[in-house]
Amino acid sequence: MVDPKLVFLDVDGTLVDQDGSIPASAQDAIARARLSGHRVFLCTGRSCPELWPDLLDVGFDGLIGGAGAYVEVDGIVLVNKTLGETQLLHVVEFFGSRGLDYFFEGAQGLFGTPGIRTRLSDMLGATHHQSMQTRHGNNPFSYLDRIEVTDPPLPAPVNKVLFMRGPTAGLDDVRAEFHDFDVIDTSVPQFRESCGEMQLPGIHKASGIETVSSYLGTARANTIAFGDSDNDLEMLRYAGVGIAMGNARQHVREAADEITSAPAADGILKAFIRHRLIQPWPTGPSPSQSNKGAARTRPRPASGRGLVLAEDRQGGGGPP
Repeated sequence: MVDPKLVFLDVDGTLVDQDGSIPASAQDAIARARLSGHRVFLCTGRSCPELWPDLLDVGFDGLIGGAGAYVEVDGIVLVNKTLGETQLLHVVEFFGSRGLDYFFEGAQGLFGTPGIRTRLSDMLGATHHQSMQTRHGNNPFSYLDRIEVTDPPLPAPVNKVLFMRGPTAGLDDVRAEFHDFDVIDTSVPQFRESCGEMQLPGIHKASGIETVSSYLGTARANTIAFGDSDNDLEMLRYAGVGIAMGNARQHVREAADEITSAPAADGILKAFIRHRLIQPWPTGPSPSQSNKGAARTRPRPASGRGLVLAEDRQGGGGPP
């Protein structure tokens, strides 16, 4: 009998493949693990408004968002660390004076410069962007259309910043300017060459895992984390078992305890089986070898519902 585990899944490049799809094998593994008594959490650099219905409908027990700045378990918000007004104004002045776009990410909204939506959409590429648009707002980048163009004072608190790099300011320049932030490459593979992220110091996915584990009374040894990017480094080192995806960068792979396959190669499913969170399918093809209908008929936890964020329970926007 395996002790109940807390499983933490990064989104971009881990649970979600390069084309923005969630492999049926991963959806099945998550549902069966939860039915077996394990608890599964999204653990992402994304904020609540950047999550989309198909992702939430997979079914999770909570969310670590904003790379650890926001923590929610069973609809209860445990952490919501936000930027102060002085920090917001510093960001606006620095990037504005250098002609670089950015946007602020928070649990209740996304706020940025007039050009940020176009710049990020262009980076997706015409074919990729057109494919995403056919999903009618139900895709990993539909949040771009929801970025509100505004300057501080903002309508709602925010947790972190995504910014465009350029000749007037690279990562090192931003690090030298902002001593009250941790500055890293963006965790979104499609934006990695041109963007960076700023988050509050000491706030990262590992601190979120520590909060969830403490709240649920679960030992650190019974936590498992999956990731592929720079903002996953702390949690891969902190968790009882840190698992890097096969598509992860080399230094991320080196930080992990083990490596599984890439998302599209059933990496989540294989690791869940290896750690006895679920049993292998006895006969027949795996979910990834079946048609897409298999994902819709996968077993679900007793509640029969996906992750419903606290904002949605209070009447805010987002999927039901």
